[in-house]
Amino acid sequence: MITIETHIAVTQKEPIRFQDYGTGIFTGISTKSALKKAIKKGLIYIDEKKASTGTFIYGSEKITFNKPEENNTKKRLNLKLEVVFQDNYLAIINKPPGILVSGNTFKTIDNALEQNITKSSLPDATKPRPVHRLDFPTTGLLIIGKTSASILALNKLFENKKIQKTYLAVTIGEMIKKGTINTNVDNKEAFTTYNVLKTVTSNKFNYLNLVKLEPKTGRKHQLRVHLSSINNPILGDAKYGIPGKIIKGKGLYLHAYSLDFTHPFTNKKISVTKEPHNKYTKIFPML
Repeated sequence: MITIETHIAVTQKEPIRFQDYGTGIFTGISTKSALKKAIKKGLIYIDEKKASTGTFIYGSEKITFNKPEENNTKKRLNLKLEVVFQDNYLAIINKPPGILVSGNTFKTIDNALEQNITKSSLPDATKPRPVHRLDFPTTGLLIIGKTSASILALNKLFENKKIQKTYLAVTIGEMIKKGTINTNVDNKEAFTTYNVLKTVTSNKFNYLNLVKLEPKTGRKHQLRVHLSSINNPILGDAKYGIPGKIIKGKGLYLHAYSLDFTHPFTNKKISVTKEPHNKYTKIFPML
């Protein structure tokens, strides 16, 4: 038996190829590669005609995905997530440590979203999708798109650097109070500004610092690489830390603390913060 998912295309300012529009509008088709495979198998129709990657989407087209029923009976990930904010377009969750945002494993944030986030009532509602990433050990705020249009719009905001992200980290060693780090990451330009909020002495590490970080670029492991490059690695960083000064069992002390951006549909200012885990307050009680 075949089940059918239906999607009504959002009106476009300019026509867009289906291979660029269709990613993420149906459950299980989260990449261009998966979309192309579904099209090749003849599973997707646009206005009752078989879709092709070059079909142009103008808006209001009826797009259907014919999906084997067994895909609907797949195991659901039972993982409780804290939803910090949500509306009909997007959501913001508090990512726990020790879990991938997405990937080829069962236990990911991506696989837990449908069980935690209210489905949008808009015509282009789709499976909730993360629109950026946090590292496996990093905690904190993660933005989720709930409609096809919002996923595209949020990606555009990130591309144009219109979303301001602030992190909190605990770093090791004596540290200059503020500055900018511009060490290349993966041979690409990368910029991070930092401000030391508080420093305490430590028998094991000499000094521990509570640091506010604002990445101006979004390279993989950027904050961890940058702080390591100035000999102030993040506490608990097994990959970029100093040998002999890596604690075990406490995780990485890096937290995505705040997000500030203009909502792409309501034009309201979104400013969300999430306090870090109480392991931070054991070092810095003022938190």
